[in-house]
Amino acid sequence: MLASFPDGVFKVLRTVTENIRVITLADNEMKAVSSKFFTTFTQLRELDLQGNVLTKLPDSVSEMKHLTSINLANNKFSIFPDKLTEIATLEHIDLQGNSLTEVPLEKLSDMPSLKWLNVKSNPLDSNTKSALQSPRKFDILSTAES
Repeated sequence: MLASFPDGVFKVLRTVTENIRVITLADNEMKAVSSKFFTTFTQLRELDLQGNVLTKLPDSVSEMKHLTSINLANNKFSIFPDKLTEIATLEHIDLQGNSLTEVPLEKLSDMPSLKWLNVKSNPLDSNTKSALQSPRKFDILSTAES
């Protein structure tokens, strides 16, 4: 089980980071992901961090200019990681099974590539639940579905 991403790996991977497209760090015990991770793996397309104990992402996540999919399901987020809305290429955001009460729907609606958002199994407040009912240009999976 990883509690954090080992710093030594950055040194080993320095020459190949631009070739790394997918990283899976699912089902560990990571409490945080360092800024260095996001500034190093700038070419990532997919990042799977589900099943950890993350509560936030560093602002440097917005450096991920090619990221299309991020899986943050089953973590400890109580606040939506707003910087994700700055990633123009992001198509899929999975935040199922966290502790979110609100989702920044206006910012998400401005995202050019977003196709899919999963916020099932979150204690969303009633305003957010009703806002999720409005038609959007992306699919929303939520517990409010009929």
